[in-house]
Formats: sequence, C-alpha cells, structure tokens
Amino acid sequence: MKNTLRILAIILGASLMIGEAIRSWGQDRPLVFVIDDFLIGGFLIGTALAFGRDTLTRRAAFAAAWATTVGGLYGSFFGKLFPDPGANFHTNIDAGVLTALIGAAYATAMFGMIATIALPSKPT
Repeated sequence: MKNTLRILAIILGASLMIGEAIRSWGQDRPLVFVIDDFLIGGFLIGTALAFGRDTLTRRAAFAAAWATTVGGLYGSFFGKLFPDPGANFHTNIDAGVLTALIGAAYATAMFGMIATIALPSKPT
C-alpha cells in the first residue's frame, strides 16, 4: 500500500502542476494562485520520493503533504462548486470540467491522507 500511495502522490503532484500551467496560460491570473499548486505538487512529489525509506520523520512529512493538498484544494473545489454570484473564472478549461477535476483531486488527496495515517507502523 505504501508504494501505491507514493505513486499516487507523484501522479497527483505532477497533475496539479501540469493542470495549473494549462489552466493559467495566458489568463493573467495572480501569481499567488498559480504558485500554490506548484508548491503543493512539489511537496507531494518530494515526500513521496523520500518516503521510499520509511522513517518516522518521512512518514510524518508524507502525511503532511497529503494534508496540505487537502487544505489547498478545499477552497478551490468548494469555491467552484458553490461560486459567488458573478464569479469570474480565469481559466482555459471549461468551468464544469475544472470543477470535476479539482473534485477528483480533492477526493484523491483525502484518500491519500487517511490511508497514509492508517498505514501500519513499521516493525522495530
């Protein structure tokens, strides 16, 4: 299960970075709303690679990366699911498709966080 979670984190992290690049290209979005997905994606990928060697610190960092992803995607998903009237999406992707993709990423991050926390302790 550990290796499956690591692979899932790498795929999700890369998807967040690639998806944000596609979504934001030429849209003049504020940089802070672009960089967050790159930071979260890098954190997921970095901790997934580090978790190849299971230590308490690396396990905690990996769970924290999943939790950071959940937190980062929460506002984005629910903000698109229940938008403010007159909200304007700056995106190259259809709003419905974007909401579905972010929802899938949010659900994946929730699963990854819970599954990482639930991993059995390594034998000492």
